[in-house]
Amino acid sequence: MTHIALLRGINVGGQNRLSMADLVRLFDEAGAERVRTYIQSGNVVFDAPANRAGRVATTVSSAIASQIGLEVPIVTRTATDLSRIVGASPFAKTGDDPTLLHVGFLAGRPAAAASAALDPDRSPPDECVLQGRELYLHCPNGMARTKFTNAYLDRTLGTVTTIRNWRTTLKLLEMVGE
Repeated sequence: MTHIALLRGINVGGQNRLSMADLVRLFDEAGAERVRTYIQSGNVVFDAPANRAGRVATTVSSAIASQIGLEVPIVTRTATDLSRIVGASPFAKTGDDPTLLHVGFLAGRPAAAASAALDPDRSPPDECVLQGRELYLHCPNGMARTKFTNAYLDRTLGTVTTIRNWRTTLKLLEMVGE
C-alpha cells in the first residue's frame, strides 16, 4: 500500500535543515519500501503494509529527533486518501487559480467544538473549508500574508497541521500513481 508522509517545518527559510538523502535513509531503516521524495520540504511517498505505515512515521520522527536533533511532526495519508482529498476540494472545482489553493493536512480529526471555533472570517479575503482531517484554503494574497498559520490552526483545532500548496498536492497524487 502506498502512503504519503508530510513532514512539517523542514528546510523552510533555511531552518531545520534535513537532507533528502538522510530522510530516505531514515524511512528505509524504519521499514518503508520504494521511498521517494518531492522537493526539499518534506514530502515522502513510500510503500508499507497498512499495519506498519503509522509505525514507520513514528519511527522516522523519533530518529530525526535523536539523530539530527529536530522535532518534526509527520502527518500521513494513504494514496486513496490523497485521491479523495484532491477530488473533494471546494476551490479547485470552481476554476480558481491553483497557485492560490492550499491544503492543511491535520494529524487528527478535530473535535466538534474545535471545528466550530475555526473562524472563517479571520483573514479576509482568505477562505477556508474544513472537511474531516483536511482544511482547504484559498488565499488570494498568498500564504505569507494569511492569518491561517500553523500556530493558529494547531491551537484552534487541537491537532498538528501541515500545509501544502495545490501544485505539490497534485504532484504527490501523481507520484502515488507511479
